[in-house]
Amino acid sequence: MNPRQPLRRAFVAALGAAAMLATVPSLHAQEIKERTLRFAFSLAKDHPLGVGAHKFADAVAQKSGGKIKVNVFPNAVLGSDPQNLSAVRGGTLDFTSMATGIVASLDKRFMVFDFPFLFNDAQEAYAVADGPVGTQLLTDLHQHGLVGLGIWDLGFRNMTNSKRPIARLEDVQGLKIRVIGSPIFIDLFNGLGANPVPMTFGEVYGALESRAIDGQDNPLGVIESAKFAEVQKFLSLTRHVYTGMPVVMSKKTWDGMSEAERRVIREAADEAKIEQRKITQAKEAQSVDTLRKSMQVNEVSAAETARLRQKVQPINDKFAREVGEPLVQQVNAELARLRAAK
Repeated sequence: MNPRQPLRRAFVAALGAAAMLATVPSLHAQEIKERTLRFAFSLAKDHPLGVGAHKFADAVAQKSGGKIKVNVFPNAVLGSDPQNLSAVRGGTLDFTSMATGIVASLDKRFMVFDFPFLFNDAQEAYAVADGPVGTQLLTDLHQHGLVGLGIWDLGFRNMTNSKRPIARLEDVQGLKIRVIGSPIFIDLFNGLGANPVPMTFGEVYGALESRAIDGQDNPLGVIESAKFAEVQKFLSLTRHVYTGMPVVMSKKTWDGMSEAERRVIREAADEAKIEQRKITQAKEAQSVDTLRKSMQVNEVSAAETARLRQKVQPINDKFAREVGEPLVQQVNAELARLRAAK
């Protein structure tokens, strides 16, 4: 027997295996189908959330080899936040993102993120959103026809109005303020002595312009991108509520996907979340400088912030009972741990 024959056979076998691998598509590629999906939201294309949505779309395209395309629809062109949420649940829209206060219409536990003066900074909010509390809340959205893909960052809310600077608790009283249609926001502004007016985001600019309302509250990036400076004179840096933005996907779309496609979506969403948060943080500092050029901007002193916090504590106590004391205790324990580690 030729001593080289076993080597030759092994070489031929290796060539055959290589040829088979080269001609048969990978299982991953076979599992990814050509799809066009839609991602709609109320904010502007150039807002950090809009930029994040485009980064998500780019990541999906890259990870799927160009097979999955995500078209982005900003500025409420496909509907208001409640309409988009309903469409995603029904499977006629694939992705949307909106404030936790609106998602709380499906699961009131999301209101825990909206407790006034709960978070000292964005890092605390991220830790709770990415930790056991946020993970469980997002997972449980499947009961409502949704798949939670993470909680993005809208930022800390500040008040604008057309009548006066808000430097003291008393300055809020009597102002007609647009609020998210969430019970905790309505109670918050009632508790501060304002007249809260629930309204979808797409209606706010017109209502401010016509003076149907005096003011509104939103993070700085939203105030800038929505051009509220055109119809509002005063910006007060109250930082009274942090707003997270859950990104949700239609469970109907998700259920029709392979494991490989789901992995693409998950990985792209995780990457986009990190980038979107970085953009939001950078944008906040830039936005306040820009807004100072066209609005009268004032800080709120630590003493007045303490008064505001004390004033709204009964609201936090009330909604702690609604969302569940164990959940609130879990959040407070996590915050205490984070603060002790600083």
